[in-house]
Amino acid sequence: MSEARKQLEYWLNDPYFDDATKQELTAIRNDDKEVEDRFYKELEFGTGGLRGVIGAGTNRMNIYTVRKATQGLANYILKHGDPKKGVAISYDCRRFSPEFAEETALCLAANGIKAFVSDTLRPTPELSFALRYFKCQAGVMVTASHNPPEYNGYKAYWEDGAQMTPPHDVGVIDEVRAITDYHEMKTMSRADAEAAGLYVSWGEEIDAAYMKALKEQIIHQEAIDQAGGELKIVYTPFHGASLKPTTRILKEIGFKNVYVVPEQEEPDPEFTTLEYPNPEDPKAFKLALELAKEKDADIVLATDPDGDRLGIFAKDAKSGEYIMFTGNMSGMLIAEYVLHERQATGRMPEKPAFVSTVVTTNLARAIAENYGLHYVECLTGFKYIGEQIKIFEQAHSYNYVFGLEESYGCLAGTHARDKDATVAVMLLSELAAFYKTQGKTVWDAMLDIYEKYGYYKEGQIAITMKGIEGAKEIAALMDRLRNDPPKTFGKWTVEEFRDYKSGETVRVKSGEKGKTGLPSSNVLYFALDDDAWCCARPSGTEPKIKFYIGVKGMSLEDAADKEAKLTAAVKEAAGLK
Repeated sequence: MSEARKQLEYWLNDPYFDDATKQELTAIRNDDKEVEDRFYKELEFGTGGLRGVIGAGTNRMNIYTVRKATQGLANYILKHGDPKKGVAISYDCRRFSPEFAEETALCLAANGIKAFVSDTLRPTPELSFALRYFKCQAGVMVTASHNPPEYNGYKAYWEDGAQMTPPHDVGVIDEVRAITDYHEMKTMSRADAEAAGLYVSWGEEIDAAYMKALKEQIIHQEAIDQAGGELKIVYTPFHGASLKPTTRILKEIGFKNVYVVPEQEEPDPEFTTLEYPNPEDPKAFKLALELAKEKDADIVLATDPDGDRLGIFAKDAKSGEYIMFTGNMSGMLIAEYVLHERQATGRMPEKPAFVSTVVTTNLARAIAENYGLHYVECLTGFKYIGEQIKIFEQAHSYNYVFGLEESYGCLAGTHARDKDATVAVMLLSELAAFYKTQGKTVWDAMLDIYEKYGYYKEGQIAITMKGIEGAKEIAALMDRLRNDPPKTFGKWTVEEFRDYKSGETVRVKSGEKGKTGLPSSNVLYFALDDDAWCCARPSGTEPKIKFYIGVKGMSLEDAADKEAKLTAAVKEAAGLK
């Protein structure tokens, strides 16, 4: 009998597991492939928490895998934290998100750790804010972000409000792995938890405080007062958790014409109107663009289901068409506005800092240097940007102003320590109003940035490889690129090769070696001539391998041509069709 089938029989026969779970497993018991996929491994608690398909089994998101993750977190807090501080919890619109949040709270309570639980769905950045507001030891956000509807997930945060980084992430992982018997995991009833003062709900108090913190990032309220009655904004929460905070902040600061896509307004765990609830996908904007054309909107904004990513389209006044912005473009638009206007109004702090990631546009460095900001480049994952804020504060070295990653996430201010689509919506709307008072559109402002710094353009290739075989294929591809790195990609020459897993860099021409200076991560980076680059990394949350590329052109057309040619060259070098 295979190990997977042994686990199946254990789940079917042990009284610990409920009847609904056993019924689901009985239905697939004769499907060897399904049994193998559900039980060939434990759903791994990685450095970002859990992410997986919902269902019964060790390799699925269910109350038992959530309880196990939470018991590991509780064990770590009891050994290395202060359990009296408690844990903040929130959740998004997905199937079983409220149930998984409740399971998390009751497991913590059974371990004597107070749970502060959102009384309804709320976005990820507000969870980060609430954790800091209550001065909690840790936080949990139940979400699978922008994954397809069959997924759910569990993000773990530490006391600074950022997702866990070493040593805490590794410490919790070790505690989770140390649990070998589901019977070790504790839980209790909600009534008993509340009676013991170990389960408390939070709501409007945090909402109001969060709104106040967002408003502190406004630079030109007078521009909103002047143009907020004219600017037309179409917004969609993609059925997710950001509807209320996003529409509330826009209304409170003075935007009069905010049109929410009605078909996508209410929470829907099946994301019925979307193939893929991701603001990176232009097809996801179909309904929003239809409404934008009907209302003659200036900008179209979309937040992902857990409210940490923002996607935008902006109207080009010359052509009348709506132009999609990448995460790099919208992030740079907000960054240029914030830095320029903070400097112009004397609101730039001393020793300001700008934080980005290794797969984000090189334009970030150019903008940071233009305004004299200390620039830091981190590994992929906003938790590393959040970690830099903590490092700056502890060392009294720099003052964080702005940070972003290419995957449609940025943060202005330090009210949260994760990317925040609500503050991004607010600032994007503010800058749209500001430029409108100058007779410019958002697209005009983007063209001004290109003219000032150069026409940077980025692209991405994402290859899905599911299941056991897919994981092997991804590992083999990374090994090949690592052990025999290309010297050229098409007409581009590799100037430096960085292996973030080994921590080594190599200057190709001279053979000179150095260190990346960053934690170990399975990422390969190729710095090319002509200010171009490409990077390969397996996704940490999806069964994909991703290739990121960047070029710098002399015009929009030149940049597009270079990006297309480099994309083709990367595919060829990686052996992709």
